[in-house]
Amino acid sequence: MAVPFRKTSKQAKRKRRTHFKLFEATLIACKNCGASIKPHRVCCECGYYKNKEVVRVN
Repeated sequence: MAVPFRKTSKQAKRKRRTHFKLFEATLIACKNCGASIKPHRVCCECGYYKNKEVVRVN
């Protein structure tokens, strides 16, 4: 296995790792029932999307 000739500097390492971060998922309230859902998705609780029933939930 190859071994690097020079040590990677802290600055170079940190520049490479700037995209290794966690982010909080975006949630919105359903306009029909108020449940927390991801945007642009059908609500699992009531089956509505954009004030129209798309899926019948029993």
